[in-house]
Amino acid sequence: MRPAQKATTARKATTARRTTSGPARKTTAARKTTPARKATTARKATTARKATTGTARKTTSAARKSTTARKSTSGRAGVAKAASSRGGAVRTGKSTARSTRSSQVIASLQDRPERPGRSLVTTNHEVIQRWARARGAKPATISGTEREGRAGVLTFNIPGYRESSRIREITWEEWFHTFDLRRLNLIFQEQMRDGRQSNFFRTESPDREDG
Repeated sequence: MRPAQKATTARKATTARRTTSGPARKTTAARKTTPARKATTARKATTARKATTGTARKTTSAARKSTTARKSTSGRAGVAKAASSRGGAVRTGKSTARSTRSSQVIASLQDRPERPGRSLVTTNHEVIQRWARARGAKPATISGTEREGRAGVLTFNIPGYRESSRIREITWEEWFHTFDLRRLNLIFQEQMRDGRQSNFFRTESPDREDG
């Protein structure tokens, strides 16, 4: 073989090796790139799952708080409604009378006056009924004061006390309907200062000066 031919053959062999090694290097680079891409994709997926989980936890927590708040509000409303039906706390407003503020609150049947002659105030239905029964008093209204189909001025028909032809007896249901609707308080006495039974009473509205 001539020297020129040898040189040509050597160049061809070198070129072939370079051509062969090029794809090999590209294949190796591709192999290296593929795991890197997979790792990046896995990290992104993990981050997305964490974000989704975090959002779900926040949503669940918010839902629980909302449910708890509703239950709490409902519970408070139920207690307030029950307290309203029984009476108890004195009703106050812009026109609350001085006599109401200075009277002893009788919120239940267990409460007793501090002393004979003490001015008392209550909204408790049972307390009011007990006071009336002890005096033979009947729930009543003053004829001609009715408003919108309900009783007007509330009073009691007590034998031998403040008798009037205008006093008209009504049911306890009617009496308390107006009493609660108008947010009235009952100011009364159990005994006079000398210990004798007292028939004194009057209704008072915290929203108006006259009961």
